[in-house]
Parts: sequence; structure tokens; C-alpha cells
Amino acid sequence: MQRSKNDVWVGLFVMIGAIAILFLALQSANLLSLNFQSTYRLTAKFDNVGGLKPKAAVRSGGVVVGRVESIAFDDKSFQARVALAMETRYAFPKDSSLKILTSGLLGEQYIGIEAGADESNLVAGDAVGNTQSAVVLESLISQFLYSKASDGGMVDLNKK
Repeated sequence: MQRSKNDVWVGLFVMIGAIAILFLALQSANLLSLNFQSTYRLTAKFDNVGGLKPKAAVRSGGVVVGRVESIAFDDKSFQARVALAMETRYAFPKDSSLKILTSGLLGEQYIGIEAGADESNLVAGDAVGNTQSAVVLESLISQFLYSKASDGGMVDLNKK
């Protein structure tokens, strides 16, 4: 009787540990976000979203103020349409701007929101018009190489 009682407790402890590890893995991979704050929805259009993914953070001043809800392609404007779920406790002016930024050199991408100076705030259903697309590292490198090729050749690193 004592042995089976200990087996039940050990099994319960192992199950709780496995659930905790699974929860931490999903949370760190940004696949699970438990947020009990009420939100309002905004939309924005970008020429290039780069590697932005749904559930990516929306940050202002380094603080997470919302999440990317969905990303879709608008075949009329040929731009990416991004839906944002912003927490209602954070209000931003109507002339705020959105930028797709990268945390670190090769880190995950997120949306940075920079507050404007308008008197009225964004409300549910608004579209943010002032956006800046993601900077794609490959495009920058290719632009640099093509500009050097059109200048007449290679860069002389020994030249002072």
C-alpha cells in the first residue's frame, strides 16, 4: 500500500514538471501568450514585412504594448496588411508611426511604435498610415555591391 502511494506522488510530480517545461518552452518560443488584458484592433500597411510573424511584439519605449494579430497580402495595393491587437490601457496619438525593427543584429523582428503629437488617439478599427518597412540585410548588401560595381570596381582598403 505504501509503495503504490509513493508511486502516485512521484508520477504526479513528474507530470507537473513536464507541464511546466512545456509551458516554458512554448512561452520562450513566443507560441503561447497569456494575456488577460482587453485589446483594440489597428491595421497598418507595409511594403515589406521581412521576417515579421504573427504574435510578434508591438513595443513602445521597449515595453510590449500589443501583439501582431495577423499578416495578409492586400492584392489591391500590393502591400502587406498587418493587424495589431493593442492593449487598451495604452493609447497612442493618431499620427503615431510604426516601424518594423529587429532586436539585435539577427534577432526576431517586432513592430516599434513611436508616439506622435496629435490631440486625438487611435481607436479600434483605425488604420495607421505612417509606416516604415523592414530593413532587409540582403538588400542592403546587394545595393552596396552594385553601387561599388557601377563606380568602377573594387574598394581599395589600403588607400588613405
